Amino acid sequence: MTTLTRQALNRATLARQWLLERQPASALEAIERLTGMQSQAALSPYTGLWTRLVNFQPDELVKLMYDRSTVRLPLMRGTIHLVSAIDAQGIYPLLREVHSRGLASNQNVRPLQAILEPLARAGHRLLSASPLSSTELGEALAAEVPEFTPAALSRAVRDLVPGVQVPPRGIWGQGGQPTTTTLATWLGSDGTPYTIDALVLRYLAAFGPATALDMQQWSGLTHLTEVFTRLRPTLRTYRLEGSTRDLYDLESITLPDPDTPAPIRFLPDFDNLYLSHTDRTRVLPEKHRRHVFTNNGIIKPTLLVDGTTTATWKPTLTKSTAHLTITPLTPIPKRHHNAIETEAHHLLTFLAPQVDHREIQILQER
Repeated sequence: MTTLTRQALNRATLARQWLLERQPASALEAIERLTGMQSQAALSPYTGLWTRLVNFQPDELVKLMYDRSTVRLPLMRGTIHLVSAIDAQGIYPLLREVHSRGLASNQNVRPLQAILEPLARAGHRLLSASPLSSTELGEALAAEVPEFTPAALSRAVRDLVPGVQVPPRGIWGQGGQPTTTTLATWLGSDGTPYTIDALVLRYLAAFGPATALDMQQWSGLTHLTEVFTRLRPTLRTYRLEGSTRDLYDLESITLPDPDTPAPIRFLPDFDNLYLSHTDRTRVLPEKHRRHVFTNNGIIKPTLLVDGTTTATWKPTLTKSTAHLTITPLTPIPKRHHNAIETEAHHLLTFLAPQVDHREIQILQER
C-alpha cells in the first residue's frame, strides 16, 4: 500500500477538481466531471466553472439551463446542486433516504407524519401543473389541508417530491425567487436511477483519494463502508501519513507529482471543495476554518495560494468600478502578489466585463 504525504493528497485533490490546470472542456462536461456543483448561492457555479475551464463564459451555462441539459435541485446533503439532467435523474433516487431523514428531523414538519403519502401526491400534482414558489405551494396545500401551516406543508413537500428550481432562478444577470416544478415534468421522464456502486465511482473520480466517511460527508448517505469494502478489490488503496484510515481511488487514475506547482485560484462561496471530505485540512488549515465557515452557515469565497486556502475575497461592483477586496487569513509572501493581482483582474473582467476601471486591494493579514 502506498503512503501519501499531505502534499501529495493536496495535489491529487486539486487535480481531480481541475484546479491545477484549467481544462479545455465544456461546461456540461465539467459539471458531470464534478458530479454536480453546490448551488445554494444560485450564481456560484458560474465562478466555479470560470476558475476551472479555459474561456468559460456565462452564456454557455445559461443555455444549458434553458434547454434543460442542466438542472438545479436538492440533492447531496439535501442542498441545492447544479447537475446534468441525466445525473439528476440518476442520483436523486439514491438520495431519498437523505431527504427522508431531513424530513424526520425537522420539528416543524414532524406533526405531518400521518399525512405524508397524501401530501406527497398533492404536492406532486400541484407542482406538475405549474412551477410554484414556496409560498404559492404552501397556500395551495393549506387550502386542501387547512389544519397545518402553509410553511410546514411546503417544507415537507420539498423532501417528499423531487423538485427542480426553474429559470430565471440561477440565470446570470437575472435572478428572482425560486419557483419549482417536478423533475419528471421538467425533463419529460423519470430517467434511469444509478446504482450505489456507480455513484461511489463517480465520487472518487471527482474527489478521490477518499474514504467511505468522506463520501458520506459529501452525499449525506450512510452505511457506505460496506459498499467500499465490497468494491475494494477493484479500487486502488492508499494510506495518508500519520493516519490509520485507508483512502480509496480508481485504478485508472494516476496521481500527479506532489511537487506540481499549484496556481492561484479564486473559488466561489459554497464550493464543493470544502464540503466533500470529513477532513478539510487537505486544502483548508483547521485554524482558518472559522474564517471561511461562518456561524450562520455561509461558506465564503476563497483564494488558494500554493494549493492552500490563504484568503477570502469579496467583490464590490458598480456601473463604473469593479473592486475586489482580498482578506488574507495568513501572511501572503510578496512573491505571490503579482500572480494574485493578475488572476484577480481576470476574475473582475469575468464578473463585470462592461466595467473598465478595476481595483484590487489586498488587506493586512488577520
